[in-house]
Amino acid sequence: MASISRREARTGWLFLAPALLLLGVFFLVPVLSGLALSLTDFDAYAIGSPDLARFVGIDNYVQTLASDEFWAALRNTLYFAVLAGPLSILVSLGAALLVDAPITRARAVFRVAYFVPVVTTLVAVAIVWRYLYHPRYGVLNFLLGLVGVDPIHWLGDPHWAMPAIVILAVWKNFGYNMLIFVAGLQSVPKELYEVAAVDGAGRRHQFLHITVPSLAPIFLFVGITTMIGSFQVFAEPYVMTQGGPLGSTRTLLLHMYEEGFRWWRLGTASTIAVLLLILTLIGTAVQLRLRPDRNDG
Repeated sequence: MASISRREARTGWLFLAPALLLLGVFFLVPVLSGLALSLTDFDAYAIGSPDLARFVGIDNYVQTLASDEFWAALRNTLYFAVLAGPLSILVSLGAALLVDAPITRARAVFRVAYFVPVVTTLVAVAIVWRYLYHPRYGVLNFLLGLVGVDPIHWLGDPHWAMPAIVILAVWKNFGYNMLIFVAGLQSVPKELYEVAAVDGAGRRHQFLHITVPSLAPIFLFVGITTMIGSFQVFAEPYVMTQGGPLGSTRTLLLHMYEEGFRWWRLGTASTIAVLLLILTLIGTAVQLRLRPDRNDG
């Protein structure tokens, strides 16, 4: 029996080996390389001659944490995450409930229609949304004008640039989480709703006491992935505003990109990447800690 167990273990490791190799090459190696670079002053000169890079220890971390630009980018990132994360989850859940409703016809059509923005290139999306956000000819300002609201310079006003990016990001990405919620809704036993209806429970009570608890693992997964995606937001502010007026949409990832590929301060860029990783791990740990089904025993 022991030999069989060892043989099964070797077979299991053999099947895991390709995945572990890919994980090591494309995750562990870049992470360790980024951590190593963050402890040096690696810059444009060191690219041609790596021996010019000097070990500086935690100096990059000290300088980054003392930088006003870093804290402004962190505030923008947290602002985006706090605003876009819950909004994206609510929109995704609402769309999933509509698509999965018994009275809905042509469900496959709606699923495809809602998922199309996810796979659409951001450049094409940006062109369309720039017209929607145009201060004089945009559809949004036209609709606001119908109710007496003055035109808003969506992408040029520091107060409105980030909300405009949030609306775009939610619209483009909610379809992915919607499909996950649809799968979760379809896994809830229909008998629970039938029994609740017999007991006199209305739609609201069924949703609060059956649907929401049944979707707890889905909420956890969607919450973590959405939070990670929000911390890594880059393409939307880069394509739409290039950081926005007065840096109002300059996120951590955009700040890291500019440090690394505009100013060629790769050591500083790696430092920001490590700090972003730490922030993401903290956010994930908090969500895991607060999950409703956590076993404290």
